[in-house]
Amino acid sequence: MTVARKISGFIEKSSWIRQMFEEGARLKAQYGAERVFDFSLGNPNLPPPAKFDEVLRDAVDSCGLDGHCYMPQAGYPQVCASIADYLAQEQGITIEAHEIIMTCGAAGALNVILKAILDPGDEVLSPAPCFVEYRFYTDNHGGVFKTVPTRPDFTLDIAAIADSIGEKTKALLINSPNNPTGQVYDEKSLHAIGELLAAKSRELGRTIYLISDEPYRKIVFDDVTVPSVFHAYPDSIIATSYSKDISIPGERIGFAAVNPAATYRDDLLAGMTLANRILGYVNAPALMQRVVACLQGMSVDISAYARKRDLLCDGLSDCGYEFTRPAGAFYLFPKSPVEDDVAFVRALQEELILVVPGSGFEGPGHFRIAFCVDDDTIVNAMPGFRRALSKQKPKG
Repeated sequence: MTVARKISGFIEKSSWIRQMFEEGARLKAQYGAERVFDFSLGNPNLPPPAKFDEVLRDAVDSCGLDGHCYMPQAGYPQVCASIADYLAQEQGITIEAHEIIMTCGAAGALNVILKAILDPGDEVLSPAPCFVEYRFYTDNHGGVFKTVPTRPDFTLDIAAIADSIGEKTKALLINSPNNPTGQVYDEKSLHAIGELLAAKSRELGRTIYLISDEPYRKIVFDDVTVPSVFHAYPDSIIATSYSKDISIPGERIGFAAVNPAATYRDDLLAGMTLANRILGYVNAPALMQRVVACLQGMSVDISAYARKRDLLCDGLSDCGYEFTRPAGAFYLFPKSPVEDDVAFVRALQEELILVVPGSGFEGPGHFRIAFCVDDDTIVNAMPGFRRALSKQKPKG
């Protein structure tokens, strides 16, 4: 065997998202791109804010002799200060530059956090459905990933979380707005989680962390707001990126922020900063750090995603699909009309429609549609969605 047995096994279970993306490339080559309706990958299709190009040019033009050199592993101090100033307004807290660590996207932030807090065998809980990579990230650092069921509308089930916490629980990892469901966890639920984790931490004699993965924070609809985990629980950490809100996923820039009230704040920051280096990230990309420092609070035109959501939801509702309307992000997670979601995804492929089975997100019986696509893709796919559903219904 040329690769490790574990990796060989992971390859077999590897991301459905990428598998469907690759299947899309094959179908497009065979049938023509205009006839294939690809909803598989959460790749933003809106341009970055106009100021992004301006700031990027300025950053390149003003780059001095040391502009591409190493910097402190937590990031440029002036960049961390810019982010801290914005977070203070967004989260309604007092936070300082030294409580921010610049990372290679939200994925980098999560790996840095988990590397810093996990001992071998420690458990990370996450409400399901959830992002497929969480299991791999946890395993990277010797942890054990476990899912907790949510309610039928994908809101948090506090009792189920309480039942799942045990002696080895080290963290609860949440994602709001959620990939793949688009659900946003409300303030009441977050405060209930905070009270639960505080009580369980005292009972078990160990700190249980609340990690909030927030790359979709600014992509919300219908005047929904995303509550602050920092207000809900002191031992909390935010991981986020600029990938989705300003449409630069390929630039791999994000940050981790530690709650100033965290019990072991200084130890956490020291451990996460070290992990940033020893995991091989070394530091977040220098050029992008300077760029995002000037773009705090900006986002793409969220109304465009709201329009796409409505176009998709109205069309699928008319076809007869069942789903919970997403409050944020750019995903819809309908119920599969048959128990085997993989089989139904294959039925949609016959209509040249590419979606991802819910099984890939610990949510069997559903499928994920990424609606960060052209409006025409949504409109023109509707006849295929209708045909695929009608084929599942008994005749007569």
